[in-house]
Amino acid sequence: MFLTQELILASSSSGNVSVYRHTCNQNLQKVEMEILWQGLHQNQGTPCSCTCITSRNNEIVSVGEDGRINVLDMNKNQPIRTIDKADSSTTNAVKFLKQCEIITVNSCGQLKTWDLRQHTNEPAKIFLLTGEQVPLNCVDKHPHQPHIVASGGQDGMLSIWDMRQERLPVTLLDAHSSDTWEVKFHESRPDNIFTCSEDGAVWHWNGSSMSSQPGKANVSNVLPLTSQHEESTASPWLASDASKHRIDITDLIPGNIMSVNSLDIENNTFLCGSDAEAVYIVSNLTIW
Repeated sequence: MFLTQELILASSSSGNVSVYRHTCNQNLQKVEMEILWQGLHQNQGTPCSCTCITSRNNEIVSVGEDGRINVLDMNKNQPIRTIDKADSSTTNAVKFLKQCEIITVNSCGQLKTWDLRQHTNEPAKIFLLTGEQVPLNCVDKHPHQPHIVASGGQDGMLSIWDMRQERLPVTLLDAHSSDTWEVKFHESRPDNIFTCSEDGAVWHWNGSSMSSQPGKANVSNVLPLTSQHEESTASPWLASDASKHRIDITDLIPGNIMSVNSLDIENNTFLCGSDAEAVYIVSNLTIW
């Protein structure tokens, strides 16, 4: 992931986290390691995968197969904080909720919030998907309403959580036939969510359709992607209509059967990577 236009943050299966600098001079491009935090994640002395990283300003958080949380500072060579036993299972994803709060999901089907200002090693809240401990693989937060969180799991479901009150998902949507590997809100149009899966499907979920007639998008709400707009405090993802499937879904790569492992969206350009050793780019995507 890019930290700045020049700095790239990366993690590895050996439990390391690195920052690389990308420079471009005339026709020559170089990528050089700037910072290395080595051996952040290990099981009984054996290196294990750093499964996810997230950043906010100069602060970086890493999680891994060892259930450990590391808080890093770009200006320091050692972690500024480590929570050794944050999870008894693999922590699969992490995301900043606010300046000093993060959210994690694990292989026991738990979603946890952590207040990094507190000195305790216990989570602030624990949310549970089901009693069957279905692993959660990915998580993302609403860009304008951080109490709204989306997650995807081994059962392919898309789960929407309200961090203010419920300890269970407020909305459960039947999605993919296999693991959901990544979920992402559109940064400026968060009524749109994107998911990708082991089953090869890449879906665009258009929640704005729930504010109009079933199966139809509300064309009067279309705005240029670059414009600023005032967002309603009511989110369609917390509405009962979502669970009744009054929502438009578009398959962005029809017919694909190879697992799609990651995705990203910038304005109306979408891209994703798959087990087919291919990167798919969808340009001029319609975003409501």
